[in-house]
Amino acid sequence: MKNKTALISGISGQDGAYLAKLLLDKGYQVFGTARDAQMASFRNLEKLGIRQQVTLLSMALNDFRSVLQTLSKVQPHEVYNLAGQSSVGLSFDQPVETLESITLGTLNLLEATRFLQLPLRLYSAGSSECFGDTGGAPADEMTPFRPRSPYAVAKAAAHWEVANYREAYNLFACTGILFNHESPLRPERFVTRKIIASACRIAAGGSEMLQLGNISIARDWGLASEYVNAMWRMLQQETPSDYVIATGETNTLENFVIETFTQLGLAWQDHVCTDPTLLRPSEIMISRGNPGKAFTELGWQAQNRMRDVVRIMIAAEREKR
Repeated sequence: MKNKTALISGISGQDGAYLAKLLLDKGYQVFGTARDAQMASFRNLEKLGIRQQVTLLSMALNDFRSVLQTLSKVQPHEVYNLAGQSSVGLSFDQPVETLESITLGTLNLLEATRFLQLPLRLYSAGSSECFGDTGGAPADEMTPFRPRSPYAVAKAAAHWEVANYREAYNLFACTGILFNHESPLRPERFVTRKIIASACRIAAGGSEMLQLGNISIARDWGLASEYVNAMWRMLQQETPSDYVIATGETNTLENFVIETFTQLGLAWQDHVCTDPTLLRPSEIMISRGNPGKAFTELGWQAQNRMRDVVRIMIAAEREKR
């Protein structure tokens, strides 16, 4: 791996930072991009202690010329496209920005790769949100997409862009259809980190009430630092393919809340209330993944489940206080 070069778009996010650390540990030279690298915050890279080991560049994914110049300059062996608006809830308020940042950004990377005829391998970040409501059935790579949010629509479009370029132009391009994955690097606007941060403040003597939307929804929660290993494994295969990445275990948001407060020795009912303004226009009630293909072909299996994720996030939150 020591002579390999990787380019990560979206390196400032949770997945980008963990992936950068993984690749550096494997001996890669790592480049990361942001729209304006001189002004962007790279706190997650700093938290992992790798900020100085990554070469940071400015690249606007919605600008084809910018993407073309960056790929031509770096000449990467592997490209990981993790950029784009990443919040399902926010996508209802910013649908245009969400669709443009995800679909156009992915298309520009694919087209620039084709245009430059680079022999690189491309990973594109997909999402379990694309499946929509499967009625509780575990979703695998053959499950039809029924997206129910602007974010999911954008991710579904990007998925088919990747598939089209793979088939039409023989590019090594694949999509990781990742189910929910969390970590201490999550911003507090994500519900899992919101729960952890609020519960830790309450455990430390705070008097706030944790306000949540629908706590009956069920999700498959894994650990982000494990999921980036699956991304890397996808690009090491002989032939490109798409993979569902999940733990295979589904829990309700209420169970996530209960586990968090229980680990902190608190009764959750005393500190949680429902806020109708936090309900989304449409919601997936049960999200369940079948990661069988990833286990069989990639040799990847999640080691941490929801309870482990809660424990790890609580420990990191308390360490900051």
